[in-house]
Amino acid sequence: MIDYKAAGVDVTRGYKLVDLIKKSAAETYDENVLSGLGSFGGFYAVPKGFADPVLVSGTDGVGTKLRYAIALDKHDTIGTDCVAMCVNDIVCQGAKPLFFLDYVACGRLDPEKTATVVRGVAKACKEVGCALIGGETAEMPGMYPEDEYDLAGFAVGIADRSRIINGSKVKKGDALVGLASSGVHSNGYSLVRKLLGEDRKELEKYDDSLGMTLGEAVLTPTKLYVNAALSLAEKFDIHGIAHITGGGFIENIPRILPDGLCAEVDLDSFPRLPIFDLLAKKSGLGDDKLYNTFNMGIGMVFAVGADEAEEVKEYAIKSGESAYIIGRVAEGGGVKLSRGGISG
Repeated sequence: MIDYKAAGVDVTRGYKLVDLIKKSAAETYDENVLSGLGSFGGFYAVPKGFADPVLVSGTDGVGTKLRYAIALDKHDTIGTDCVAMCVNDIVCQGAKPLFFLDYVACGRLDPEKTATVVRGVAKACKEVGCALIGGETAEMPGMYPEDEYDLAGFAVGIADRSRIINGSKVKKGDALVGLASSGVHSNGYSLVRKLLGEDRKELEKYDDSLGMTLGEAVLTPTKLYVNAALSLAEKFDIHGIAHITGGGFIENIPRILPDGLCAEVDLDSFPRLPIFDLLAKKSGLGDDKLYNTFNMGIGMVFAVGADEAEEVKEYAIKSGESAYIIGRVAEGGGVKLSRGGISG
């Protein structure tokens, strides 16, 4: 007899996983969650208090950063990366995250390991006030090696139509205020792995220039910007918000710029984290390539009126962020990088 278990899928491991993660998921629930894990769909009531509510959605994964979680057998923070990559995107539109769903695919389900991953998802959801209301765990022998997995997520947020932030208000002369990143976040890891390798012994060595092991540096979780962004949007007239993800400065800042405008960025206006100095040294890449691949120390950029820029920066700093005025909006197109200040 050949049954499902003999084919490589043991459903009892899935049952065990649900038991392990139910409590963590439940800790993220608010009064709008109408069902727990285990239903065919997750129910979430539209919150009251919105005059003209609009739903905003986003989905993402963590890319090949997973290779480092697997190589180091450290799975407690990769869930934060998954949540951050989704909710940081939707908050750029001025949306408050409501709920989140995750997807884990693996060659052989390890309930304890997967529960560690999902607990990281739940912890991040709780931090940004987002309910983890469901997900999927797919055991797919033959598609993935037994000890490997993939992770992706999906988030839905809400905003009043009149308060949507989409870059349409960005104008010439606006200032660009950047919030510091925590590290590489979750983009550019195909290049990171090419430069730094995946050997566990090397990754576990302490690096004086980094102030931590190489493995700790590359697994530093993506920063969650939701609370800071929503707070700034509540207090100030934010014209546009760019999440610096894949494509770095070069591809992401222009996404909030109307036609005919460019972003002038002074690279000396904010500190470059040690991990980026290491990557720059090992790669030999110039600024044009580095800032088109990595966040280089700035994870989110706000376009605001020049007269409010200093106040926005100081408010962000008082809220616990490291914030810098990194440039301005001018006529032209794309992103112009310079050093030593913006002239004119």
